[in-house]
Formats: sequence, C-alpha cells, structure tokens
Amino acid sequence: MTSKADFTVEEWKLILEGPPSAGLIVVTAQRGGMLRETMAIGRAYAEARREHGESELLDEIVAAKPERDHTRFHSVEALKQAGLQHLRDAVEPLERKATAQEVEDYRRFVLTLADKVAGAHREGTESVSDAERAAIEEIRVSLGGAEG
Repeated sequence: MTSKADFTVEEWKLILEGPPSAGLIVVTAQRGGMLRETMAIGRAYAEARREHGESELLDEIVAAKPERDHTRFHSVEALKQAGLQHLRDAVEPLERKATAQEVEDYRRFVLTLADKVAGAHREGTESVSDAERAAIEEIRVSLGGAEG
C-alpha cells in the first residue's frame, strides 16, 4: 500500500490540491450557486472519510483539509487552466508510485467531487449545466485513464 510517506513534500502538496482544484473549476464554470457548490467540496471529503479503509492513500488524502493553490488568478479561464494543470501534475507521481487501483481511486474521488459540486445548485431547469458538464469532461481528460 502506498502512503503519504512515499511522496516528496511537493508531490504530496500537488496530490492534495488536485481535488479542490477540480471543485473550483466546476464552481466557476457557471455563475450562481457558489456557496452551495463550495460547501459540496467539504461534503465530498466528509463522505469519503466515512468510507474509510478501502485505500490507505485515499484515506490520507481525504483526512487532510482540502488544500488549494492560493495564487490570485486574473480570470476564470486562468484558474481553470491552472487547476487542470494541477490535476495532470498530481496524477504523474501517483502513476509512478501508487498502485493502479490507488490511482483509479484518486481519479474516481476527484470526479465524484466534481459531480457533487455540479449537482449542488440547480442551473435553471437542469441539475447540471452544459458548462459544468464540459468542465467535468476537461477534468476527466486531465486526470487521464479515467473512463467516461
């Protein structure tokens, strides 16, 4: 089993920033609902903590407070591109050091979090807007290897 100790401090920071980055990408994909959607990030972590025990690595990730890049972005597009890069950067050390199942568990957690954020606020008559769906697809592609 892989754990935090298998990663450098910088790698671990990237891994921890991945899920909240995905959440912020979805939050900013569509105007409205920011409070509910931001709260959904925390709920996704809490739910994952309750499923404790499946993966030591994922348990350590969700036990940490959701970390995010505190860089000030000048646009939503810049935030999105940085977030997608964080996801690509986070998966790289996971693919080198973690088991295939642990990498898939990470991808699944990130995508589940993104889905929960998207569903936290109704967009007109839709529970998930086209912009949010597109953002989730970009997240899926950035994570690589995840099945759509």
